[in-house]
Amino acid sequence: MPSVSFTSHLRKFFPGLAPTTVAGATVAEVVAELDRLHPGLAAYIIDEQGALRKHVNIFISNDLISDRRHLLDRVADDDQIYIMQALSGG
Repeated sequence: MPSVSFTSHLRKFFPGLAPTTVAGATVAEVVAELDRLHPGLAAYIIDEQGALRKHVNIFISNDLISDRRHLLDRVADDDQIYIMQALSGG
């Protein structure tokens, strides 16, 4: 199963969030599984239409995903996924 890591500030909203492994053959399936494990997490990652939010980037190993609209990038069992949320403010 692919392993997933997150930016640390998401722990403010999801205290139990830690690097984990989840089932999924696409980024969309991984996000859905993460939301099942941590209800509400998907709302921080994707918008109401299921597209990646503007301030979020997802990497599969070292490559930025290419399908920000449907999240259909393929994920292999040995992939490392990084979910990064930009921070703003002063």
